[in-house]
Amino acid sequence: MSPRGRKHRPERLAAVIHESIAEGIATAVKDPRVGFVTVTGVSVSADGTHALVRISVMGTEQEKVSALDGLDSARGFLRTRLARTLSLRTAPDLKFELDRGLEHAAHINRLLSDLKRDEP
Repeated sequence: MSPRGRKHRPERLAAVIHESIAEGIATAVKDPRVGFVTVTGVSVSADGTHALVRISVMGTEQEKVSALDGLDSARGFLRTRLARTLSLRTAPDLKFELDRGLEHAAHINRLLSDLKRDEP
């Protein structure tokens, strides 16, 4: 493989992981704690052994924590499913993390709306 091909490998691997994990959560994970979960991004280590899966969860703070617990419980199942999709010797270890970017953007929009409404 050329050096150029290796340069983009983590990005390509992240895209495949994103698609596979999102589909697995939507169709195969039966844990009731995993409700309205959206995979917002995936980052893969340079050596491909670790993947950080960022998720967004609709609901209360307790529902978000519960969804993370459910995903942690399903990690082995999702990793095994991912291993079947990838043509690698081993699938990356998965770590799930809440992506609060959407919440932050909504908060800023509310603040800006409040400021605009308070203008004379």
